[in-house]
Amino acid sequence: MRLATWNVNSIRSRIDRVAQFLDRQDIDVLAMQETKCRDDQFPFERFDEIGYEVAHLGVNQWNGVAIASRIGLDDVEFAFPGQPGFDKDAGESLISTPVVESRAIGATCGGVRVWSLYVPNGRALDDPHYTYKLEWLAALRASGQTWLTEDPRARIALVGDWNIAPTDDDVWSTDFFQGKTHTSPPEREAFEAVVDTGFADVMRPFAPGPGVYTYWDYTQLRFPRKEGMRIDFVLASPELAGRAEDAMVDRDERKGKGASDHAPVIAEFRD
Repeated sequence: MRLATWNVNSIRSRIDRVAQFLDRQDIDVLAMQETKCRDDQFPFERFDEIGYEVAHLGVNQWNGVAIASRIGLDDVEFAFPGQPGFDKDAGESLISTPVVESRAIGATCGGVRVWSLYVPNGRALDDPHYTYKLEWLAALRASGQTWLTEDPRARIALVGDWNIAPTDDDVWSTDFFQGKTHTSPPEREAFEAVVDTGFADVMRPFAPGPGVYTYWDYTQLRFPRKEGMRIDFVLASPELAGRAEDAMVDRDERKGKGASDHAPVIAEFRD
């Protein structure tokens, strides 16, 4: 299986690039984030033309997650168990609010349970969205732990835009991010808590060291200046991680006119 994850930053704006990417990289399953459209606006027909089934969750012009597969798409779930919602007026009781955003979709593809995840940004360390982000990650960790406890040999991939750079090697400047989201200790601890349940970052062994990024802001010429962050991940359960044969960032997809501000992450697993 060749599995990719990509924050496409509007599927309607980038459907041609996505279709070309799927063909060029021979992708079996693509998890997408920030589709930025309702279900009735999603270009299902284009994916069908090139041989992919799609499950999509989108309710407005914000967020939105999808999974496209040419090897099966079964048991689709919209949101993981316990996924908190967000209401800016909810104060500290964010986890109890019923406003669950379109940030997680799961499906079984070729025997692998794939979750396309768009982790909340957090916005600022003193913003309610930051508390929401930490609660969201804690709920995801709890679900992941439950899945692995129930079936230690389950093949599960938690993939997507995590909005966290878990180590200093994952940002172009630690000074720049001092006092900001994405690199704060609680966020990094929340990411590590998911890893500690048994999920492994499959790309790092194939692309070690600093300078391997998946996101470059559109402003300040961040991409040509190589000022990026690694915030997009394929985290695999022990059984699946043991089958990883290669992983990479397709940096070319950040180049040229009409590019997303993220590049796809690709992981290859043997049967």
